Amino acid sequence: MNWLTNFIRPKIRSMVAGQKEVPDNLWQKCPSCDGMLFHRELKENSNVCYHCGHHLKIYVTERLDILFDDGYDLLKSPAVKQDPLKFKDRKRYADRLKEAKAKTEREDAIVLAQGTIGGFPVIVAAFDFEFMGGSMGAAVGEGILRAAEVAVEEQAALIVVPASGGARMQEGAISLMQMPRTVIARQLMKEARLPYFVLLTDPTTGGVSASFAMLGDVHIAEPGAMIGFAGKRVIEETIRQQLPDGFQTAEYLVEHGMVDMVVARKDQRATFAKLLGFLMPQSAALSVQHGGKSKRVKTGASGKALESAHKASGNIARYVADIPADLTAANSDKKQKRAKR
Repeated sequence: MNWLTNFIRPKIRSMVAGQKEVPDNLWQKCPSCDGMLFHRELKENSNVCYHCGHHLKIYVTERLDILFDDGYDLLKSPAVKQDPLKFKDRKRYADRLKEAKAKTEREDAIVLAQGTIGGFPVIVAAFDFEFMGGSMGAAVGEGILRAAEVAVEEQAALIVVPASGGARMQEGAISLMQMPRTVIARQLMKEARLPYFVLLTDPTTGGVSASFAMLGDVHIAEPGAMIGFAGKRVIEETIRQQLPDGFQTAEYLVEHGMVDMVVARKDQRATFAKLLGFLMPQSAALSVQHGGKSKRVKTGASGKALESAHKASGNIARYVADIPADLTAANSDKKQKRAKR
């Protein structure tokens, strides 16, 4: 026994201890095609499966990097009262907030950022799904309202990127009150005649989909995103009917006119840049100071141009694809033709 304990066991322990442990996050399985994805290649591909093109969830900071031209400035959301109802289910709401803040290093589920897309000034309000499922409470509602106010002050476009399960139940009626409050934010943009875009990501459900998320001037969805109010199973149990395949997916909604276009992650910045070129007002031709560099913003055409073209074509996605890359040159060509007439 002494020989086993004094010689063999220490030998085995030293051999095991000498082996390097492989990190758990080196490989990830695609939920769509079951293909194995190497973490570095997956990140380089913007968290899109390089086997089947499935769009996996992405950290909010990485999404902002994809959307903006050259970096961005984070805006501070107004502070709100935490846990106003002193809510408790299996654990206290205050404890859930502490855990979510420690996990994400954020104050709540909304991130506000300011920068440029295609040279145009833009405010982005993006949800962080890691923070309690991106649920909408008082802080989120206040954040979206603040984003609209800054956009009006800066004469910038507003892009909202929801990734949420809906209203936050721990805040009760206060969370439901954020639905009309976020609609006020949308109204501020409308009165200022500034573009308001919504980039629908997976998932966009509940009170979020029933308020600001479906009130954009243009709705862009990521491939495969689930967009709806209640879940498919809940609806089927309520109406006692089987729903069609692909129900509540981005592709289904674009076929039925609820979404304007489905755009892959790698093409989103270019698509927004084209839309901004047509929807931003003439006053957008100003010098944008960002990241220590001064950028000249291109002058866009009137928003009426896109409206009339949309009515004529009946398909905004097809029309946007035909927008020339050099909008300034296109506008000057039109002026020259008018002068000749």
